[in-house]
Amino acid sequence: MIFPNELNLADLVVIGLLSAGLLLSLLRFWLGPSTPDRIIAVDTLSVLITASMVAMSLWFDNQIYLDVALVYVVLAFIGVIALARLIERGNQ
Repeated sequence: MIFPNELNLADLVVIGLLSAGLLLSLLRFWLGPSTPDRIIAVDTLSVLITASMVAMSLWFDNQIYLDVALVYVVLAFIGVIALARLIERGNQ
């Protein structure tokens, strides 16, 4: 049993939009002309992955995914800030 509840139309729309966002962010990461573009793409990916974890929490009716999402988003934020500072120091 993959999903405990049947997926309705709203769930399918959420899956489709998250998938489209992930694909577009990966495309920006691969084709980004500059390093800041790639960092923004990674930040967008982390936000979309966090949203996916929250959706999984609702679908599986398990709150552990919310805890994991919270830790993940904090670590992703720290990582993006560290990369931004690294780029800022490199330009000086």
